[in-house]
Amino acid sequence: MRIVLVLPHRNQEGLDNFLKEVYDPNSPSYRHFLTVEEFTERFGPSQEDYDSVIQFAKANGLTVVKTSRNRMNLDVTGSVAKIEKALNVTMGLYQHDTENRTFFSPDREPTPDTVQLWHVGGLDNYATPKPAYHKLDASAKSEARSNATTGSGPSASFLGSDMRAAYYVNGNAAATLTGTGQSLGLFEFIGTDLADLTTYYTNVGQTNNVPVTLLSVDTQSTSCVEKSGCDDTEQTIDMTQALGMAPGLSSLVMYIGTGGLSGQTLDDPGILNGMATASPLNAQLSCSWGWRPTDNTTDDVYFQEFAAQGQNFFVAAGDDGKWTKSGFYWPADDPYIVSVGGTDLDTTGAGGAWASETGWEDTGGGIGPDDFTIPSWQVTAAAGCAKCSQTFRNGPDVSANSNFTFYVCADQEACSANNYGGTSFATPMWAAYLALANEQYLANGATSTLGFINPALYAIAEGPNYDIDFHDITSGGNTDGSTVGYDLSTGWGSPNGNNLINDLAPVTAGFTLAASPKVIGIDVGASGSVKITTTISGSFDSAIALSASGEGSDITVGFKPASIAAPGAGHSAMSIAVKTGAAKGKHVITVTASGGGLTQTTTVTLDVKN
Repeated sequence: MRIVLVLPHRNQEGLDNFLKEVYDPNSPSYRHFLTVEEFTERFGPSQEDYDSVIQFAKANGLTVVKTSRNRMNLDVTGSVAKIEKALNVTMGLYQHDTENRTFFSPDREPTPDTVQLWHVGGLDNYATPKPAYHKLDASAKSEARSNATTGSGPSASFLGSDMRAAYYVNGNAAATLTGTGQSLGLFEFIGTDLADLTTYYTNVGQTNNVPVTLLSVDTQSTSCVEKSGCDDTEQTIDMTQALGMAPGLSSLVMYIGTGGLSGQTLDDPGILNGMATASPLNAQLSCSWGWRPTDNTTDDVYFQEFAAQGQNFFVAAGDDGKWTKSGFYWPADDPYIVSVGGTDLDTTGAGGAWASETGWEDTGGGIGPDDFTIPSWQVTAAAGCAKCSQTFRNGPDVSANSNFTFYVCADQEACSANNYGGTSFATPMWAAYLALANEQYLANGATSTLGFINPALYAIAEGPNYDIDFHDITSGGNTDGSTVGYDLSTGWGSPNGNNLINDLAPVTAGFTLAASPKVIGIDVGASGSVKITTTISGSFDSAIALSASGEGSDITVGFKPASIAAPGAGHSAMSIAVKTGAAKGKHVITVTASGGGLTQTTTVTLDVKN
C-alpha cells in the first residue's frame, strides 16, 4: 500500500499575514512572491521535522519511495498491517453512502505516536473523481440548445482557436500575445494518448508548436488508451483549450496521479505538490475535476503555497447546476482558487469576434457547500448580489463557453462535433488567458507574475471598467440565474478581449521609434530615403513630430509627413539629399520624435561616397 504523509505548515499565522501583504497593492511586499526554497525556509516544515517523519516511517517498517523539496510530502509504502500499526488505525471495508459500491478506509483519524501530520493521503478510496464535461446522448441531443453555427471546426463546431478569437482577439489586430515565455500546468487523475492531440490538430488543419510534458507524480501511467479501458477525453479537452488560447506557450505540463481508474485512491496531495515544487514553476494551473474529499481543508496547504509563490489555480465549477452538498464541485468553492463557470457563446462567424452570451443552464455555482468563510475580496460583490451569502464563499468567480459546441478528439476514435460541453472547456481556457496576461506583465518590466488573481479581478470588476473588461452575462444560467454584475451562475462573466489583460497588466502609455535601414550610403549629388516607424503602447494618443540633427553642412534631411497623426502609430519617409560640397565619410544623423510630452530618439548613419 502506498500512502502520502503530509506535514503541516510551520508558522501558519505568519503565512496568513504574508498572503495578506503580498496581495495588498498598498503594501511594500505587493507581488513579491517566494521561490520554492524561500517558501520552504519560511513556512514549510523544518528539516528536523521532516527528518523525524522519515525516521518514524522507517522505524515502523515503511519504505520511503519519494521525498519533496518543500518538505511537505513524504511518500511511503508498506503492508496494511504496518500502516495500521504506525498510524493507530484499523483498515476496513464499508458500504458507500451515495454510490453502489464498497470502499476501504481507516476506522478513525490517524494518530501517529511520535510525529505531527497534517494529513495522510491514500488511506481510502471513498472519493471517486469526476471530470467536468458532459456528452450528449442520442435521445437528448435533439433537445439541447446548441450555438454550434459559427465555429471554424467540422460541422461549425468551436475549436480552441475560436475561443481565442472571441475572448482575446475579439476583432482587435493589436491583440498579438500568445503566451510566450509562459508555462501552464494541468491537474489530471489519468494519463493521455498524445495521438489524440495530433489527430485534433491534423483534422482542423492547424499545427501545435508547444512542447507537451506528461509527468506522473506517483505510480499512475502517463499513457491512457481506450483499448485498456482508459478514457482520455478530459485530458485532451484540457490540452486543446489551453493551446488554442495561448498557442505560443513555452510548455504545457500535465501532472498525472492516481485516482481516475476504478478502485484507486486519490493522490491529490501528490499532484498538487508536484505543481508546487516544479522547476520551473507554472504560473497558471488548471483543474477540470471534482471530487468529494473526507476533509475539504486538507489541500489548502498546497493552495496557499501556490498563492505565496505567484501561481494561480483555476478549477471548473462543475456541470450539474446549482451546487449541493452531495454534488461534484470541490475544490471549486475553496477560497484560494479561481472558480470557473459556464456560458453559452455566439460569435460573429468562424474564427470571429464575440457576438452574444448567456449563462449555461448546467453550470455549477452557488453558495459554497463547504462553508468556507467569505474571503475579503468577495465581500463587496456579495453585498450587491441578492442570492449570495454574506458569510460564506460564493462561486463561480468567472466563466466562459461551456455549451455543447466543441470539436473533440479522444480515445483514439473518430472525433466528434457538438457532442461535448462542460466547464472543462472554460477552465483551461481561462488559465491560458492568464498566461497572456502574465506575458504582458513581464514584458512591461515586472519581475514576478500576477499570482492569485481573484483580489485583482474583483477590484477591477467593482471599478469603472467592469463593462469594458468583462462580458456581463445577464440571462440564462443555473437555477440561481444570471443578473447584472456578479451572480451565482457566471460570476463576473467572460473576458472582453484584451481589455481585461490591459487592466491586470497595464501597459505604460508611450511610443517607440525605429529607422530602417540604420546605415545608408549615398553618393555626392544624390539622395536616399529611410523609413521611420513609430509604434504606440498603452493609452498613448497624440500626434508625433519628427526632426533631425547632426547631419552636417550640405546635407538636407526632410520628413514626409513631418508629423505622424494621433494616436501616433505610423510611418514617415525621411529623405536625405547630399549636395556637392558635403564631406565624404560617415555622418551620424539623430532622429527625434516628440509627442504627448514624451521624446524618443534613434540614429541613422549616413555614409557619403564618391
